[in-house]
Amino acid sequence: MTDVFFAIMTMPTPTQPIKVIIWDLDDTFWKGTLSEGAVEALEDNLQLVRDTAARGIVHTIVSKNDFAPAEAKLLELGIRDLFVFPQISWQPKGPIIKQLLEQMQLRAPNALFLDDNSMNRAEAQYYNPELQVADPADLPALAPQLRASGKPDPTFSRLEQYRLLERQQQARAAYDDNLAFLRDAQVRIEFREGAEVVSDLDRIEELINRSNQLNFTKRRVTKDELQASFADATRRWGTVRVRDRFGDYGLVGIYCLNTTTQQLEQLVFSCRILHLGVEQFTYAHLGFPALEVQGEVATTLNTTDKPDWVTIEIEAPVATASAPAGERLRVLLKGGCDLGQLTPFLQAFDLAVVEEFNYNNEHQIPVHLEHTALLRAGREWPAAEQQRLAATLPFLGREAFETQLWSGNYDVLVYSPLMDYTQELYREKSSGLEIPFGGYQNLTAVDPATQAAKYVQRRFQGMDEAFLRRFQQEFEFVGQISPEQFTKNLRWLRAQVPVQVPIFLLNGAEIEVPGSGETGAKERHYLMNQALMDFAASAENCQVVDVRDFVQTPADVTNNLRHYHRQHYRTLAQRLAAAIGQWHGHHLDHSTWTDLKARAASLVPSKLRGLFK
Repeated sequence: MTDVFFAIMTMPTPTQPIKVIIWDLDDTFWKGTLSEGAVEALEDNLQLVRDTAARGIVHTIVSKNDFAPAEAKLLELGIRDLFVFPQISWQPKGPIIKQLLEQMQLRAPNALFLDDNSMNRAEAQYYNPELQVADPADLPALAPQLRASGKPDPTFSRLEQYRLLERQQQARAAYDDNLAFLRDAQVRIEFREGAEVVSDLDRIEELINRSNQLNFTKRRVTKDELQASFADATRRWGTVRVRDRFGDYGLVGIYCLNTTTQQLEQLVFSCRILHLGVEQFTYAHLGFPALEVQGEVATTLNTTDKPDWVTIEIEAPVATASAPAGERLRVLLKGGCDLGQLTPFLQAFDLAVVEEFNYNNEHQIPVHLEHTALLRAGREWPAAEQQRLAATLPFLGREAFETQLWSGNYDVLVYSPLMDYTQELYREKSSGLEIPFGGYQNLTAVDPATQAAKYVQRRFQGMDEAFLRRFQQEFEFVGQISPEQFTKNLRWLRAQVPVQVPIFLLNGAEIEVPGSGETGAKERHYLMNQALMDFAASAENCQVVDVRDFVQTPADVTNNLRHYHRQHYRTLAQRLAAAIGQWHGHHLDHSTWTDLKARAASLVPSKLRGLFK
């Protein structure tokens, strides 16, 4: 470190590397104050973010500003995608930084906070005593050292891991019950041992020597020592790979068991899987061998529990037009998050299920990705228009146009188009672009103050009275998609998905639900169901799985006609599995035990499930 660096840090010389840079915006990242008018981009800062992100340093924001215009400016500068977990509000910065570091699972000594206001820097360090802080005026002296930090990461793999964590944290915030979140997260582990670990030598060495928070043994090693240990027949080496419905975490854990003494010599995990139960599950999987925990660790292990929300899976198959013989069919389940109740029952069959459901975006607003108008927008609109609307409409958010539909990494598509049945379309007057939102309500005809108060109660961010007034000026109400346009969009979707991939469509119930507040919903479902059935009858490799066969009375649904009681999701899963098996040409293998566990779990209220582990 240089003398300049010593001078600007209000703490002793840091001994920890910088893993995250936290930026203020006004008069720090850019010149000027956004709320007072135009600001001027600082090219040196833009380039510093690009250069250091390419070396594995993560960037985030803690700024006193309104979120929407700040994000719009970052998009205009072409830099938005290099920031994760942005905290843009008018709240005090010290507590926000503390919470932010907890969400990112990083330690304060590994963070650098840049802010032109000395009071903000002092407050940040008061709440985060080991936080490194600096005045942006000293960036020219800091920049060369920051650019030399980390290691080359040209594919931004580290940034992608934090985007995954950000999606996970946003989803977790929507749950009052953490156990319910963990069950819905579909945490899956792949263990590899023996010769399969040799090719991962570099990653194993990195985990052992660089991990601290979840390094239970803290035995640092050289690569030569590792290679020798791999060849030792008394050492059982293994790696841990983790996936969940938010993405693939990659190789995040290693263990080495001395089979002579039955003692763990290495047990190390990346902090990116903290709070998922992976460490405890791995320890239980190994049979709770002897373990001498060294130093401070973020998780306490015990010798009794094996998290039942974690499952073991084989290595995910390589993407092909269809799964090779002997491997499970890959099913992409796309629709509302209530369909997550299908997954445990579908997994009782010989199927690998991947979910893509609605989620809470960065404004804590549920975003449905499945409306056909939104799917077409994500495929057909220019990227600049997608980014503009994602930045200016809080109910969209930056990931609203992303989907796994075009990945090709599935053999069967199960698709629920019920948001086409439900959501309203709004047309932007200046561009003619149409966006879906809400349902059974005209947002351009409501009183902005009253509606904003309702959004505050739901903890939506950015949907304040000022936004609603602007929205009513700039957008016009179109109403729910017509059955004719719905059919056109389904034909478009069929053309986008490879024809050899079957599409199993889930229709809607036709029930009058007292007190639901969705006037005309039954009649609407009738019209859309007819359009869906007509489409499937004429489209290639499409089939409707009809929920009307078993969801027939108000007692079969919960708060609206799209959410069914738990037992009906089992029936729906069985109907789906039968239809998929018929398409595939043979009956799918079925695990009675897995089905029994899924049934038992579905019958227990989520808040009580932890008592029955």
